[in-house]
Amino acid sequence: MHHETTEIEYWSNGVLEWWALKIPLLHYSNTPSLRSWVVVAVLMLSGCMLGPDYKRPSVGIPSQFRVATTSQVDSIADLEWFEVFKDEHLQELIRVALAQNYDLRDAIARVDAARANLGITRSNQFPNFGAGADVTSQELSRQGEFTIPKGTSRQRTYGEVFLNLFTFEIDIWGRLRRATEAAQAELLASDWNRKEVIRTLISDVATAYFNLLELDMELEIARNTLGTRQESLRLLRTQLGGGVGTLLDVRQGEQLVYTAAQVIPDDERQTEQTENLISLLLGKNPGPVARGSLMTVQQTPPEIPAGLTSALLERRPDIQAAEQILIAANANIGVAKAAYFPRITLTGEFGFQSTALASLFSGPRRFWSFIPQITQPIFTAGRLRSQVELAEAQQRSALAQYENAIQSAFRDVSDALIQYQKVREIRAQRESLVTSLQDRKRLAYMRFRGGVDTMLNALNSDQDLFAAELNLAQARRDELLSLVQVYKALGGGWQE
Repeated sequence: MHHETTEIEYWSNGVLEWWALKIPLLHYSNTPSLRSWVVVAVLMLSGCMLGPDYKRPSVGIPSQFRVATTSQVDSIADLEWFEVFKDEHLQELIRVALAQNYDLRDAIARVDAARANLGITRSNQFPNFGAGADVTSQELSRQGEFTIPKGTSRQRTYGEVFLNLFTFEIDIWGRLRRATEAAQAELLASDWNRKEVIRTLISDVATAYFNLLELDMELEIARNTLGTRQESLRLLRTQLGGGVGTLLDVRQGEQLVYTAAQVIPDDERQTEQTENLISLLLGKNPGPVARGSLMTVQQTPPEIPAGLTSALLERRPDIQAAEQILIAANANIGVAKAAYFPRITLTGEFGFQSTALASLFSGPRRFWSFIPQITQPIFTAGRLRSQVELAEAQQRSALAQYENAIQSAFRDVSDALIQYQKVREIRAQRESLVTSLQDRKRLAYMRFRGGVDTMLNALNSDQDLFAAELNLAQARRDELLSLVQVYKALGGGWQE
């Protein structure tokens, strides 16, 4: 093939020895057999990847969860969140939160950004193609430095049209493949972080909702108790006016009234603030939140199957995200080590040039160029070594975070199971206490009205019952919250 304009450029940044490789490539490029061997050699070299291949670290895990009440293979975390939380109003709140929560929307955007970054990084492994053209028009001055001969036009238009056939880096040392491996792991880590946000969001909405139900129960208890105490105070004042009561009894009655009354505004404050928190989780302006069943109607399972300990590593999104970060850090070691070695880039162009635009595509106007480029760092003042040390240190840090995430997960599960078991026992004892105090109050007031006991004992029984009822409401809430924590600790809620 005849080429009127030919450019073949070979140059090196730093290493003269590589000229020995380039010259035979040029000299024997027309020999089919040798050209085939060159291609095979390049492909073999392209299979080399620097840096360690990732292997999941060996982590000691317990044979079973501490205080686990069952050894079943199945786990409560395998259930969908709406199978665990059956209150319809709570389910609707969670659905809205999954659609509108700001943190979740941010997490989704981060996944999209990581996916785009992976596309950018991966594209560097493939040749890039492009095309371009330029047209230049100029007019020379007739009175300029050079005299233009008569009959010569002062105006001239010329241009260039070229096709960038390829720009391609031969990934001999696996730098680009390691970078792609790291970007892909970062994408997976972002996606697992998104699932972690879902898991946390469901837990936060359920926790706030059950806190709201408990505050509603406290308000009901406080208002009922306040009404009873106000009636008792009215009776005490009547007795004092009739000469059969004492001022001490009246003051004690007032104390009980004020004790119950001050609980109401505090609960109302917490109620509105909790509603504001739920509104924020739902991506809404502060406002009231609809409730469904009373807290006393909410049910909890008698036993919670925790499942196999090994399954926790696969189910917890935070552990999965930590492992992907470790994979990315491991791949970055290869990227850093590859910087020690030469980078080979191939560039080819083809096009047309002409000093007259009208004859751009006619005649001997073609040109082409093929430019192999080799760059090799020689002296970097320790920068490359420091980059490798940095990558290795980041890998060790990611490994420590991964192992810590695993141990923290087992602690979360153990704490949640202990909490669930003990809170149920506390709630049962407080129920018995409230039943006993209710009977005591009934008997105390009967004895007072019968004239065989003082008002002091009746008031004391009323005060003890009020405190016990509030504690029972909190124990019931804690039991529901412990269910939420077990479900979250076991890695439930994010499954799609």
